[in-house]
Amino acid sequence: MSYLFRQFLLGLLWIYRHLISPLTPASCRYTPTCSAYAVEAVTKYGPWRGGHLALRRISRCHPWGGHGHDPVP
Repeated sequence: MSYLFRQFLLGLLWIYRHLISPLTPASCRYTPTCSAYAVEAVTKYGPWRGGHLALRRISRCHPWGGHGHDPVP
């Protein structure tokens, strides 16, 4: 079950990175980008913990949030 959920999340991230993101201007305040961070987190930690890390990162990506280099722990 966890494997299927991981593949589902990675599929959604692939769709976003290759079909939706190129249509919008670059605005990520962090390196790596939030979508690359999410792919790495889900691949490294699985869908539950990796998804949680990705959501935390996305919630910090706003004009009053931080910026700079923020790798997956």
